[in-house]
Amino acid sequence: MTETKKQRDHATMLDGLYWWGVPTLFRCPHDADLSACDIGLVGVPHSTGNGTTERDQHLGPRAVRNVSALGRRVHMKFNLDPWHSCRIHDLGDVPLPHANNNEKCIEHITQFYRGIDAAGVKPVSVGGDHSVTGGILQAIAGKQAKLSGGEKAVLLHFDAHTDAFHNLDHFLGAVKSAAHWASYLVRDGHVDAAHSVQLGIRGNPRTLDWLEPSLDLGYEVISKDAFDELGAQRCIDIIHRRVGDRPLYITFDLDCLDPTVAPGVANLEAGCEGLRMADVTRVLQGMRGRNVIGGDVVCLMPSKDSPNQITALVAMSILFEIICLIADRSAESSTAN
Repeated sequence: MTETKKQRDHATMLDGLYWWGVPTLFRCPHDADLSACDIGLVGVPHSTGNGTTERDQHLGPRAVRNVSALGRRVHMKFNLDPWHSCRIHDLGDVPLPHANNNEKCIEHITQFYRGIDAAGVKPVSVGGDHSVTGGILQAIAGKQAKLSGGEKAVLLHFDAHTDAFHNLDHFLGAVKSAAHWASYLVRDGHVDAAHSVQLGIRGNPRTLDWLEPSLDLGYEVISKDAFDELGAQRCIDIIHRRVGDRPLYITFDLDCLDPTVAPGVANLEAGCEGLRMADVTRVLQGMRGRNVIGGDVVCLMPSKDSPNQITALVAMSILFEIICLIADRSAESSTAN
């Protein structure tokens, strides 16, 4: 082993000790220079799109930054070191000076991501409540978007809830809310529901027809019960058929997971068992080779998390998988060229 490699390995190991230095996502450089970046990590500290009293989701980005130095550095299954194959920066947080005004915040999120899209940087974000996905995709998908090539994006949407409740005018005052984004993005031409999949849906339904808004829009809905019957591989096959090589955005609401796995979320669904990490990891890794243009992990509630910060650690693990999907495709494209 050369002295240079020893030094690099030593630094890699010790930089993961999280109690010194300024925390950034995965200890990436905090650098807002989009011209020197391939994958941009972004915090979206927004929580007024949920419209409930449980609004500490704006603390999610900071919680993940605090623990992410402890995360995996390499992907063994992909034989990939994403930090060396791509230029990955922590771009900081979206500034949200009108934090209590949901509609203004969604505008600010979209403006911020338009700059990312124009630079061709693929964003991987941590929220924030699920309304942030609407703000992001308004910028990076659809006719004016560079990352999607002017096409609509398709979604792989992990969630306990469909978030497509266009039958409601607003959700406790929020219009482009955490309950509406999966609907208005379709109607406004940013998302192609006919080639998108919502996975893990369970929730505690309040009406017998609660899935109809999603089905009417054209989404493939794989409920948690259906996932259990089909198994992970058949679900992956369904997603592949739907998605193809279209521009794919992965959005992951932590409440799709069982509360024993992710207790620190805004909308706990404890009455019915959720997905397990082995389930979602297998599905995510099954997206290897797809045209992933970005992704997010949302709905972390640090103030409800366990003392060992297990939900923040889980969020970090999901973010890492999305980062690796993008970096792996990029590395494959570079090799092919």
